[in-house]
Amino acid sequence: MNSDVQIAGDPLAIPHLLPPAPAHPSTVSAFAGLARSIAADRARWAPLVQYDATSRWYHRLRTGPGYEVWLLSWVPGQGSGAHDHGASSGVLTVLEGELTERVGHGGRHTLTAGAQRVFAPGYVHDVVNDSLEPAVSLHIYFPGLTDMPMHPSQDAVRQLAEGRTNGLVPDAPDTLDVLGG
Repeated sequence: MNSDVQIAGDPLAIPHLLPPAPAHPSTVSAFAGLARSIAADRARWAPLVQYDATSRWYHRLRTGPGYEVWLLSWVPGQGSGAHDHGASSGVLTVLEGELTERVGHGGRHTLTAGAQRVFAPGYVHDVVNDSLEPAVSLHIYFPGLTDMPMHPSQDAVRQLAEGRTNGLVPDAPDTLDVLGG
């Protein structure tokens, strides 16, 4: 007696019978899964990591239809400054070390290796390496990152709201400029 595979052949060998492969992840969980699978492939990303004492180091690791994957390193004290990602949504995954994410009005998240944060367009945050060891993170943006507007830090916003500006008024002319100096 013949089996179905002997009669019909292996259905996996006939591409037209398979569902089409998605062009890219189409859900937040699929992008988070992509980040986890890239993170698990340490042999692929670890040799690329470099550390720069003057600025955060970054390397575009991969592109796909409509998305980008970036690898970043952070030495102690380095931070992004408060920013959003324009029209892009994203997933931030810590690969090594520890990062601190500051959001909203004083919210803080300590992110250790394996931690993930997802964000939508307009999400403002500041990421900094507050630890004494370097850190490495993976960032996926969909669509690819084309804009990263900077924002005043939450501390500066709080100080303005409380009237504590050390005598400085944002966007006011410098005293030397007023005096012609």
